[in-house]
Amino acid sequence: MNRKTALALLAAILAGGCARRQKLVIGVVPKGQAHIFWQTVHAGAVAAGREHDVEIRWNGPAVENEYSRQIQIVESMINARVSGIVLAPTDRVALVGVVQRAAREKIPVTIFDSAIDAEDYVSFVATNNYAAGEMAARRAGQALGGRGAVAMLLNMPGSASTMEREKGFAEALAREVPGVRIVARQFGMSDRARSLAAAEDILTAYPELNAIFASNEPGSVGAAQAIKSRQLAGKIKLVGFDSSPTLVDDLRAGAIDALVVQDPFNIGYTAVKTLLAKLGGETPPRKIDSPARLLTAADLDHPDVRKLLNPELDKYLK
Repeated sequence: MNRKTALALLAAILAGGCARRQKLVIGVVPKGQAHIFWQTVHAGAVAAGREHDVEIRWNGPAVENEYSRQIQIVESMINARVSGIVLAPTDRVALVGVVQRAAREKIPVTIFDSAIDAEDYVSFVATNNYAAGEMAARRAGQALGGRGAVAMLLNMPGSASTMEREKGFAEALAREVPGVRIVARQFGMSDRARSLAAAEDILTAYPELNAIFASNEPGSVGAAQAIKSRQLAGKIKLVGFDSSPTLVDDLRAGAIDALVVQDPFNIGYTAVKTLLAKLGGETPPRKIDSPARLLTAADLDHPDVRKLLNPELDKYLK
């Protein structure tokens, strides 16, 4: 090989290496990874990445109450100099510092699912959770004929999305269905077993109870299990939040009266797209609403509902 050929080969290798290094990498950090909601967000993010030949680097805590672990993950992504970060803050206050650090280091951040007490982000992509809570309250009021006792199975302190749902539910009941009173509130801490225990405690303490509102997927699963274990399906009206195969089965069987569901695939897809727009020199909307929808058993066989509840996870996550 002569000197000219060797230099040309070296230049080609270096150019190829630069091209590989220049491929955009978007870090996506959910609150947790176990629940189907987050898996569907992951699929949506991957779909957006594939459209634009962008690497999606997915990592999040094992469970949703590990905000210190989530901070570590975001810090590691900043240190790795990813092109941008999509973040669902586990705690609206605890994650502020790391988001501000990303902004200082010129790494754009889009917030999704749950709000943060900071302004250093590109877009906020989420369901209008307050309105979704109002939707659940209206359904509970309708199911109870405007009168009765309801308990709230809360998620956990500091989680902005579920706190907004819970606030919307309580305020809508007080404003629109004053005959339905809230008699108990307990936290399930985003854990199915703890939610089951909390629901069991509520059912024991309030035998006059007519309904339960659960503000997230683990809470909905725990409450449904408690209701079924006491043969109270259909007697205690459960309005849950989010979906999973288990929850859909319980809705169809009558253990759950209604579910308020989001579109997590669209949330993940849209959140990544906002960062790609920003990196491309555009200014994406500051806030993007992904509407929630209330489902009853009668809705489950509609084609659009089947598509919403059965995302093609294998297509994107294998």
